[in-house]
Amino acid sequence: MNRRSPHTVNDVMTSTVVAVGLEAPFKEIVAAMKEWQVTAVPVLEGEGRVVGVVSEADLLAKEELRDREPTMIGQKERLADYAKAGAVTARDLMSGPAVTVRAGATLPRAARLMAEHRVKRLPVVDEQGVLKGIVSRSDLLKVFLRTDEDLAAEVRRDVVDRFFPVSRGGIRVTVEKGCVTLTGSVRDAALIPVAERLTRAVEGVVDVRCDLIAPMTADVAPRP
Repeated sequence: MNRRSPHTVNDVMTSTVVAVGLEAPFKEIVAAMKEWQVTAVPVLEGEGRVVGVVSEADLLAKEELRDREPTMIGQKERLADYAKAGAVTARDLMSGPAVTVRAGATLPRAARLMAEHRVKRLPVVDEQGVLKGIVSRSDLLKVFLRTDEDLAAEVRRDVVDRFFPVSRGGIRVTVEKGCVTLTGSVRDAALIPVAERLTRAVEGVVDVRCDLIAPMTADVAPRP
């Protein structure tokens, strides 16, 4: 992974996706999940438009409520669960509308969507909502597999060379296990926190230690 930051969902998503149609039967969905070793599958309509997602939680309602005698109060409190317990196709099992993401979205955007909606994976769709791939939590962590050399090159190119064209020769960038250290002397002290922030924003960076300094260069006025 040698692209410059920011990386997008398209860089890390899985393009081969198992999905089911609206009329897919219960057992077929369970079998697909087992075969592909996934915990959820998108549900497609028409030419591949994502309309929902069936997860293990949606399927487990049938087993959980199998031997439970519903009461009027219980049915009211868990109406959706009881409906799914009696469902036999993806149309009635799925949760919808599906939470999706575009291929061009940044990884932080995808991570926020997962956190906000408490899901482990997101279908990736185009402008028409047609399925193009899937992105999971583990996919978002792929940026941390970038090599130290790759990270150092990006920090030097996009931070040091860009903001310190005069001082860059005296700035050292070292990376160990994803942790970046910046050392050296620069002319403009105001740019030091900017350099630290931008280095921290490079995807794949685990931590940043900024030891840049800006020595006083102004002449001291002589006493009268």
